[in-house]
Amino acid sequence: MKQYNYVVIIAIYTNGGGFLYHLLKPNCIAKSLHDIELELLKKKGIKGVIFDLDNTIIAWDSPSMQPEIISWIGSLLEQDYRICLLSNNMTHRVKNIAELLGVPYVPKAYKPAKTGFRRAIAQLKLKPSEIAVIGDQLFTDVLGGNRLGLFTIWVAPLSTNEFIGTKITRKLEKLTVRLLKFKGIIK
Repeated sequence: MKQYNYVVIIAIYTNGGGFLYHLLKPNCIAKSLHDIELELLKKKGIKGVIFDLDNTIIAWDSPSMQPEIISWIGSLLEQDYRICLLSNNMTHRVKNIAELLGVPYVPKAYKPAKTGFRRAIAQLKLKPSEIAVIGDQLFTDVLGGNRLGLFTIWVAPLSTNEFIGTKITRKLEKLTVRLLKFKGIIK
């Protein structure tokens, strides 16, 4: 995890971090990709989706995607949604999966930094208000998307097998969720 992430986490937990809580609140929470209501996205004017890669559409360190996820993403493409993969992972892995799906990608994004998200927005050629971000982490996907005014959807991770840095962040994420629930910011 980059030092930037630690600064954000410290700011959230000091002095109540009131102004940052809204940046960690997803617009929507789903147990899985299949639980995302596409009608809700249409009503919100969403025309494009930025997907996180690991543990959102493919299990971390897995060489292959589940066929039902490939099919689900294919159905989005058939409905004319524009899709881009955005990952902190290395180019080779992200490129292989993007080519399988036939979508653009942004590797080494350093989420939650804005630069990677801006590159994905440019790939989609849409306004931020027309784009949803779907990911499994509050401190990367949701925080980064909210910082740019994107519609954020937080999904449960596909696997408990994760990068060591992510395992550490998950502990902070659990604490954050408890605080957000306590403050009535999420249910």
